[in-house]
Amino acid sequence: MKNIIIGSVSENTGKTSFIIGLAKAIGKKFGYLKPFGDNLIYRKKRLWDYDAALITNIFNLEQNSDEMTIGFEHSKLRFMYDEAGTKAKLMEMVSHLEKSSEILFIEGGKKITYGASVRLDTLSLAKYTGGKLILVISGDEGAIADDITFIKKYVKAADINCGAIINKINNVNDFRENHLPDIEKLGMDIFGVIPNEPQLTYHTMSYLAEKLQARIIAGENGLSNRIKHIFIGSKAADSAVRDPNFNQEDKLIITSGDRSDFIASVLVVPASGLILTNNILPPPYLLSKLSEKNIPVLLVPYDTFETAQQVDMAKAMLTKDDTENIELLGKIIKQNVDIDNIVK
Repeated sequence: MKNIIIGSVSENTGKTSFIIGLAKAIGKKFGYLKPFGDNLIYRKKRLWDYDAALITNIFNLEQNSDEMTIGFEHSKLRFMYDEAGTKAKLMEMVSHLEKSSEILFIEGGKKITYGASVRLDTLSLAKYTGGKLILVISGDEGAIADDITFIKKYVKAADINCGAIINKINNVNDFRENHLPDIEKLGMDIFGVIPNEPQLTYHTMSYLAEKLQARIIAGENGLSNRIKHIFIGSKAADSAVRDPNFNQEDKLIITSGDRSDFIASVLVVPASGLILTNNILPPPYLLSKLSEKNIPVLLVPYDTFETAQQVDMAKAMLTKDDTENIELLGKIIKQNVDIDNIVK
């Protein structure tokens, strides 16, 4: 079994999406571990790592998502395991998958230093398992060069087999022609340059429902709708409909559940979805009309300002039902990544 550790120097570079796209592209039986869970959701009175649950559900893995993670909190892990215990636990999880997997993806924490105090940082995972480390790096050419130069010092000292994927590049042809040759001179294998794909940055209503732990009260068939714009329903409805922003396609409207006039306006100027705040239910006839149009309606207990803040801070993530983006990721990886050299 080939062990591949996926890490990043900084946050939000696209590690999980890269793993999903690579798994789709290679088409081999694989296992997955996220030793230090850091993308947490609370479900069924338990903590879960969102990335582990997502990959389990997309690929119907035989593992349970809670079996892919050693722990979630520094304070607990620090007293549960010393370095020998941490390594033993990780290798026990690895050996459990050896017979059923051709490739094992091990995802590091949100950045390369995350988990260092509990011996579960990305470099430690690579060192324990002897696997190949693939760093997913994004940013402008200067930031990418800085990350590669910095990490090479530590990879060399730890004797780790390492390469990089450069992700979220706006103009791939320009980057390859004008910047990649200088970056390759830094001495790290570059296995691919992946374009920035705007479609992957948009939330779906199903993701927001899960992220906000919202109650779905209408339009469940429209949960795959994508959000490109956000409109806060604070002004009068007749004034809002004259606002150019209100007439944008693929918008999310956030408003209080007692704003029946505003909610009804969505029946005239459609939206991708509604989030109703303050736990106030609108009249049933409005919910019925919205369901007929497949406009999902989420109900949350927060006020409108807090809800808007939570939506704004939520990073774009896939959901298990987002088949369009999952297929897109596989296609992008096939077209832009040297898969053979990663998995050999």
